[in-house]
Amino acid sequence: MATVLEDPTLERHFKGHRDTVTSVDFNPNMKQLASGAMDSNLMVWNFKPQMRAYRFVGHKDAIMGVHFSPSGHLVASASRDKTVRLWIPSVKGESTVFKAHTATVRSVEFSPDGQHLVTASDDKSVKVWTVHRQRFQFSLSQHQNWVRCAKWSPDGRLIVSGSDDKTVKIWDRTSKECVHTFFEHGGFVNYVAFHPSGTCIAAAGTDSTVKVWDIRMNKLLQHYQAHTSAVNGLSFHPSGNYLITASNDSTLKILDLLEGRLFYTLHGHQGPATAVAFSRSGEYFASGGSDEQVMVWKTNFDQIDYNEVLQSHRLRTLDEPRPHIHDIHPRSPQYKHPSHTSAPQVNGSGRKGLHDLEMTSADIDRRGMAETQGGETGHSAPSTVPLEERNIPSQLSRTLEQIVGQLDVITQTVSILEQRMTMTENKLRECLDNQQKITLQVRPSE
Repeated sequence: MATVLEDPTLERHFKGHRDTVTSVDFNPNMKQLASGAMDSNLMVWNFKPQMRAYRFVGHKDAIMGVHFSPSGHLVASASRDKTVRLWIPSVKGESTVFKAHTATVRSVEFSPDGQHLVTASDDKSVKVWTVHRQRFQFSLSQHQNWVRCAKWSPDGRLIVSGSDDKTVKIWDRTSKECVHTFFEHGGFVNYVAFHPSGTCIAAAGTDSTVKVWDIRMNKLLQHYQAHTSAVNGLSFHPSGNYLITASNDSTLKILDLLEGRLFYTLHGHQGPATAVAFSRSGEYFASGGSDEQVMVWKTNFDQIDYNEVLQSHRLRTLDEPRPHIHDIHPRSPQYKHPSHTSAPQVNGSGRKGLHDLEMTSADIDRRGMAETQGGETGHSAPSTVPLEERNIPSQLSRTLEQIVGQLDVITQTVSILEQRMTMTENKLRECLDNQQKITLQVRPSE
């Protein structure tokens, strides 16, 4: 499919929040968009014109982060009221709530398999929970100040966190250890995210910068100073070629990672742009701001086969070595490999573009190699077979997706019923205790 470069276009804007929008996220089914705000409300916007938006009320203080489950049948919200809520994004708006931290919960995200949650808080900790029954798993507590954001790696093996202690930490989920700390930020770290390949991370800071690191070599790859004020959020395009950022300078910036340069500047919000996120396909992105508006944009500038990109990531198995940056190929037919050319300049810093990394055997991710079956040398990784070649009827595929979705809803419903049963048991126990006290008081008088 030929690349067609066009400017991003504003498709829709939603008004309904009564205070600054803090977080946005697309439902993977592309039928809904969720947004959280300082007004304590979770809004679920339906893209069908005839369907009204849902306003979910339950949090007692500002919502700081929202995220849809991979199936799209649950949406999680993190709040200043120290709790996390899991909602069924339907007209009923049923939810279950649990106290996640001892201070403001800044972010929440479902794991890639949809079975766990990671949360970040002002209590200086990162915590992992099960989605079913919201059971606490473990805590990561080496930050020295508020933790603004925590995200999963695409394979779910690592967690990245950013903090007001001006550090970015990489955690190993299995060992629960911090495997590396990046100290290079000049301000608080507002937001972090993994590159779709899992080999790089990006961080946005109050020092107006965006930095991209390679986590295999623990080296700074790119340093952007495109904004004139604090950067509040960022999101990688699923192709890995672009990064979008939102800033207090009221703009959204789209960065071309292959060329290492600013690609677009978008002016839409009146006042600080506080949140931004690409859809799972990359065809759209959404933004939120202090102007209480949520905007939906069409990407346009990278018209590629998005389904092919998503399949290539979904079909990676845990036994394969982690992908390298060279797995992501540039889309431009004019592109030439830079092995014999000068590196692109980023604001005069001379940082290399992501495609300038030359890989050697020493660059292979040792963790990924150690976890291949049996650890044998010469053992070939399983090949990735396109879905079309697996002879799975499309009807069967859709049916399986529906079953998974229904199981998600059933799990959530059971969790809500369990909470209600626990409340009923507690009330019954109180009644019995009161009855016993009354009986004991009556007997002496007799």
